[in-house]
Amino acid sequence: MCGVVGIIGPEEAAKEVFLGLFTLQHRGQDAAGILSYSDGEGPGFHLYKENGLVEAVFNEEIVNRLPGRMAVGHTRYSTVGRSDNTRDIQPLVLNYPYGIGMAHNGNLVNYYELVEKLRRERSRMPLTNNDLEVLENLFADALLEQGAGNEKKLRFDQIQNAVNKVMHEATGGYSVVAMVAGQGMFAFRDPKGIRPLILGRRETMVKDATGALVKKDAYCVTSESILLSFLGYEIVGDLKAGELVFIDNDGNMERKVLPNAKVGTPCMFEWVYFAGAESVLEERPVYNARLALGKGLGRKVRPLIESGEMKPDIVVPVPETSRIAAIAMAEELNLPYREVLIKNRYIQRSFILNTPEKRAKAVDLKLNPVKSEIEGKNVLLVDDSIVRGTTSKRLVDLVRRAGAKEVYFVSTCSPIRHPCYYGVDFPSPEELIATGRDEPQIAQALNADKVIYLDQEAIREAIGLPSMCMACLDGKYPTDVSAGLAFREKRKGQRTL
Repeated sequence: MCGVVGIIGPEEAAKEVFLGLFTLQHRGQDAAGILSYSDGEGPGFHLYKENGLVEAVFNEEIVNRLPGRMAVGHTRYSTVGRSDNTRDIQPLVLNYPYGIGMAHNGNLVNYYELVEKLRRERSRMPLTNNDLEVLENLFADALLEQGAGNEKKLRFDQIQNAVNKVMHEATGGYSVVAMVAGQGMFAFRDPKGIRPLILGRRETMVKDATGALVKKDAYCVTSESILLSFLGYEIVGDLKAGELVFIDNDGNMERKVLPNAKVGTPCMFEWVYFAGAESVLEERPVYNARLALGKGLGRKVRPLIESGEMKPDIVVPVPETSRIAAIAMAEELNLPYREVLIKNRYIQRSFILNTPEKRAKAVDLKLNPVKSEIEGKNVLLVDDSIVRGTTSKRLVDLVRRAGAKEVYFVSTCSPIRHPCYYGVDFPSPEELIATGRDEPQIAQALNADKVIYLDQEAIREAIGLPSMCMACLDGKYPTDVSAGLAFREKRKGQRTL
């Protein structure tokens, strides 16, 4: 899972992208990059990207070297390739036709098939292990087939045809933001709308040819609405599944849902874990969804408390994502809510770290228990999900060492038993603690007295969308995953190291 943003219109687009990337840092912490385009002094693309958090990668001097009224930014969460390989950091650039800069969030299921196709049919040798390079080459080839490289002005119908061909060939979940040198910016979602993308607009003041300041519309396309709010953009709306938007250099916008579009199935994990609590996706506030998840979990646990099977004294959230659900659950059960796992805010989100060793160490460094509030009590731990179990077991052990009598571990997500092919880093069933285990067996593996999961139907009710991708829970994938086995095995060998 990554964060993407594209901005066109303001005098210093890269500065806005830089500030906006801070609001998307939770979506990827391996690397960050910004690409700008200027057609004035020093014309062309200007790129800076490096491994690390946004604040470590960029400073004022670097951002000042990224001029222009158009820029694309990215925060990276690695699922393929080495996390420390700078070649794989986005945005990526092609020099022809026109010059294309691109960033995306997601994964291609048939990535390896497409790489071989590019080598065999186009004699192209990929320079990275990033599936965005495949998308970018497919798009460029589709433009060239229409003769676009021979024309000074790129037309919207040419972009439509090219993106539609990309959608036809590229299977997976992806949201793309891109810019074409001297032409404008475009963005699109995959045909099933698995990965989020939202459009915003605001007025800005820019200099015209005479140097006078004039009002002009600026546009922003990004992964989450939190970025739009932070930068003062009014929400226009989510891009629909299979939708394309193009904004030219004069600020003219065109939108179209392309023929390959299907019924949208956004990833439910956005509301459960990934998205910022302040964001609104598909017109569903993330905060409200997490409250509803917590209430639903409370309703499931209540009969167990009434029967005496569980006797929790306090409800404790696992920082940060589960805090909202834990508050709602405590209210539902009329139990004291206590934040007794104190977070070191400078440690990364442990789930998206790329090895079990790093995740385990992060838990030890990240959380410190308040023993005086835990000792002698039965603790009900609330987390957003249980994926590999590495973090969950460490948490249970941490609370037990602090003196808890009993530890119950509850999750606002159902058991994750199937791999994700769309951009979340659990590619193999063998890595998932719920594979081949029921709840008592999972509890035993975690050293918990009881493990409770929220039911799938309760998740659907809490988020409130008619259709979502819940393939990691039910194995029902919204796209063809026939290439998934090869993808999974190769990714295990090439995944982040």
